[in-house]
Amino acid sequence: MLGWRCPTPGSKRPTMLCILSIALGSSLLYCQVEKRKWNPPRTPEGHPDLQGIWTNSTLTPLERPSEFRDKPALTEQEAAAYEKRTLEQGNRDRRDGDSETDVARAYNELFFDHGTRLARIGPSFRTSIVVDPADGRIPQLTPRAQREADEIREYSKQHPADRAQDRSLTERCVFWPTAGPPMLPGPYNNTYQIVQTADYVMILSEMIHDVRIIPLDGRPHLPSGVRKWLGDSRGRWEGETLVVDTTNLTGKTRFRGADENLHVIERFTRIDAETILYRFTIDDPTAFTKSWTGELPFSAAPGPIYEYACHEGNQALPNILSGARAREHGSK
Repeated sequence: MLGWRCPTPGSKRPTMLCILSIALGSSLLYCQVEKRKWNPPRTPEGHPDLQGIWTNSTLTPLERPSEFRDKPALTEQEAAAYEKRTLEQGNRDRRDGDSETDVARAYNELFFDHGTRLARIGPSFRTSIVVDPADGRIPQLTPRAQREADEIREYSKQHPADRAQDRSLTERCVFWPTAGPPMLPGPYNNTYQIVQTADYVMILSEMIHDVRIIPLDGRPHLPSGVRKWLGDSRGRWEGETLVVDTTNLTGKTRFRGADENLHVIERFTRIDAETILYRFTIDDPTAFTKSWTGELPFSAAPGPIYEYACHEGNQALPNILSGARAREHGSK
């Protein structure tokens, strides 16, 4: 059923019949189109159906760039200019540097999945995924967390490849932060599949094919001594929104400087047929001076998701270590 507003008395617009009877069915066309609240598809339990394949690829940075210090959002024209410049500057197929610059660009542009647009929520384009604090920046680390981060950074400079454990978790194919929580876009493989039942929600991440299985039955979190790469997640429905509470994360991942006290609240709200609004809040009082929140859309993707096999841990790692030994030998 549609609604149209009838011409006001004395209007010079052509007069139109305000209510039309339609022969096929008993539908009526009213004179003003009314904006109707979108009703999402639902599971047999009556909850919004989040199932499908989704991507969070976007050019929107996690933190707001300094050039947009006082601009949380851009117009269509500003966004188009920023997107064009960002894609040109980040193009890995450019050949305008020396050989070292060329090698440093690593993969060709074909392999990247960073999207081509800024995240659009409503009529505007966001300049950062972080929406709270209002400046679009992650709060400062606590003095203790900053000291630990500095110590880790200094150790890495002094011991870049003494052992396999000195290399990053992603390089060793152990963990990739895009699997979450929070689930943030990376350079490629930003695709997720959600499967939903009455008792569980499963989120499969394309990157390193990590899987999160989230119970919805109200069970308590695991004991604090049990730590997991993806944490211990518990889900519940608050109206039309799936809320996922995650604790028991390991301090080894050190998300943006976080430690083992990281607590993540995620919210999944399907706002139209093609979009899930994803919102997360980070709370870690021993790492950050205050909590912070981010928001970005997950867009429907055609799929399928192919298995991503991480081989660096099989081949590249031995070569990195042997190369480090050769460099040490050559420097003596």
